Amino acid sequence: MKFPLTITVLLLGVIGNAWADESGIAIGQARQASLALGKTLKQELVSAMKRGGPVEAISVCNLKAMPLTEQISTETGWQVARTSLKVRNPANSPDDWERHQLQQFQARLDAGESMASLEAATTEQRDGKSVQRFMKAIPVQGPCLVCHGTELAPAVAQKLDSLYPNDQARGYQLGELRGAFTLERVISGE
Repeated sequence: MKFPLTITVLLLGVIGNAWADESGIAIGQARQASLALGKTLKQELVSAMKRGGPVEAISVCNLKAMPLTEQISTETGWQVARTSLKVRNPANSPDDWERHQLQQFQARLDAGESMASLEAATTEQRDGKSVQRFMKAIPVQGPCLVCHGTELAPAVAQKLDSLYPNDQARGYQLGELRGAFTLERVISGE
């Protein structure tokens, strides 16, 4: 039976959102949660840049990112966060699984895979509970370079130095792997 193109696209969207990998992760739900956080943070950063430039945007990351992350976590049922091999805030440091996935993402990029395809999922046992985990790569985009690039304006560098004395999240180039959205949720054993 042939379906019109619009029905086929709709069916693929439904199937894609319901699809789970071999470990049982609801990939579509996790993707949506990571996209929600990315979109929300980007909107806040763009707004702050328009209001007061890069220094104002730094304040968004410093003061609003965590509450926004908590809001998305509450709304989606996934504990959503960001991590990187080069963190600005030590509270965002990767655990062993996240570090391994970030290293794998970089290896996959180096082998020619597209940034958009970089994600990983697993289900692990922790304290007698099954926990689903998902990661999605975050690329360095043009606006990111203002605060994460190699040449920072003096006011930006000064603000970052004052807020993040152990900042490692500088020196990036356009298109590099900045880090990843990292998500988890308990699915059984509660």
